[in-house]
Amino acid sequence: MIHRQTTNDQHPASRDQDNLKALQLALGHCFGDLTLLRRALTHPSYVNEHPEDETGDNQRLEFLGDAVLDFVTGAWVYRRYPDFAEGHMTRLRAALVRTETLAQLARQVGIGDALRLGRGEEEAGGRWRETNLCDAFEAVVGALHLDGGLTAVESFIEPLIGPVAEATLAADADHDAKSRLQEWSQAELGVTPHYRIIAEKGPDHAKTFIAEVLLGKQVAGQGTGHSKQAAEQAAAHEAWEDQIRPKIS
Repeated sequence: MIHRQTTNDQHPASRDQDNLKALQLALGHCFGDLTLLRRALTHPSYVNEHPEDETGDNQRLEFLGDAVLDFVTGAWVYRRYPDFAEGHMTRLRAALVRTETLAQLARQVGIGDALRLGRGEEEAGGRWRETNLCDAFEAVVGALHLDGGLTAVESFIEPLIGPVAEATLAADADHDAKSRLQEWSQAELGVTPHYRIIAEKGPDHAKTFIAEVLLGKQVAGQGTGHSKQAAEQAAAHEAWEDQIRPKIS
């Protein structure tokens, strides 16, 4: 997550320029019309308190960016997951463009630091409020689309949403496999599955974990993954397919 340090006595205009430069680096795009980016970062409260400022607020750009994000994210999901049904693609896209996700991405690229807020909104904690961050992220995407076209938006968005999509799918798979196993084992055996990591292999930056799942004292499945959660999910899946499914089929 990017947080730029500024001194209290730094002139607002200088701080604004520094923020715009840093954000353009994070976006991977140098704006031909820098007013677009500045407007995308301007909360309505700033305009209310500075009527002399002619930049305007970010609400129209937010509207545009919301539509562009839906399209770019949907197209990426369509290409990246060719076997997904329509409903699965819709759910994944919704997870990628929800308020919490976009607010986190805004923090990640430093949009929060660059927001232009009215004093009241600033003092009320508005700089890190999820709705403000989400709105500003959408507005920045709208500005990026106007200044650099769809290619600029895709180059910025796709590397950001890739890891989020994988984490979302892994969490869904983990929840589904482990929940199904737990529901069955509690109903049929009166026990709750217990998971344990039995081995770790590889360097710290590329570890592989091996997990076991036990039903009572019996090892029911074993799985491997690049995180403990993924290994446990794989173990639950193996237990279900090898031990449980044959009994209920």
